[in-house]
Amino acid sequence: MASTETTTPAEDAGGRAGGDAGDLAGLEAGLDALETRQSGRTPFRQTFTQKILPPAVAVLLVLAVWQALVSFKIVDDPSKLPAPSDVWSVVQDAWLQGELLGYIWTSVSRGLLGFCLALVIGTPLGLLVARVKVVRAAIGPILSGLQSLPSVAWVPPAVIWLGLNNSMMYAVILLGAVPSIANGLVSGVDQISPLFLRAGRTLGATGLKGTWHIVLPAALPGYVAGLKQGWAFSWRSLMAAEIIASFPDLGVGLGQLLENGRNASDMAMVFEAILLILVVGIAIDLIIFSPLERWVLRSRGLLVKS
Repeated sequence: MASTETTTPAEDAGGRAGGDAGDLAGLEAGLDALETRQSGRTPFRQTFTQKILPPAVAVLLVLAVWQALVSFKIVDDPSKLPAPSDVWSVVQDAWLQGELLGYIWTSVSRGLLGFCLALVIGTPLGLLVARVKVVRAAIGPILSGLQSLPSVAWVPPAVIWLGLNNSMMYAVILLGAVPSIANGLVSGVDQISPLFLRAGRTLGATGLKGTWHIVLPAALPGYVAGLKQGWAFSWRSLMAAEIIASFPDLGVGLGQLLENGRNASDMAMVFEAILLILVVGIAIDLIIFSPLERWVLRSRGLLVKS
């Protein structure tokens, strides 16, 4: 006769409890693994090969092509394309004469101050447009239109209204940067989940308190993208203003240096100004905005340290 094994209800309950405990332990281990962040510093070799070497190779390639165009007489007129060594000589002369840092500081100080003013104006404006439907309907399309308007278009009226002074420069920067910052914040607020806003209101975060603790932190990715674009517009607006509205009392910035090179038909000076404008723009992005963007993405688990 075949024997059958029977289990008591207590044994069944114990088995299920053991299985549930094992499942919970596995779930906790999985969650701990997800939350575990890689520690330690990235090896220099990996940093060098992934972040330093590629742009260095690209720069060397551009210089090699540039030098080949001059050496093989593909462009044999120095007044149209000077050799890299000629441009370097102009940069070196400006450094030795103590003028190079003056060119850079004149433009960078204007650009950063104008951007800070645009930040102070664009942030509350963006919040107002994002949170008040009537304001969005009234000036939302205007902000989008201003963002697409070339900054150089504001230089002539700014000169007529304010004259040839620093106020004119700042006005052009504001008109170029404020719409980008405001629209970036509006885009970030629009991407906030309604659940966050309802949860904040349930916990008593309303009005300015809700804006500070709920809306702004949740809108940071779009806001940072708007800040980055706002700086790009600020820098381009400033260069346009310095090129068009040059005046001795304003000092010589990078845009004025570019215009001086054009007036003197000195292509080496023109390339000097172009390279300095490019280097300053890249440096500001790498020093300020790229770390800020990485911090925002990493704080949301969207960027894993490699």
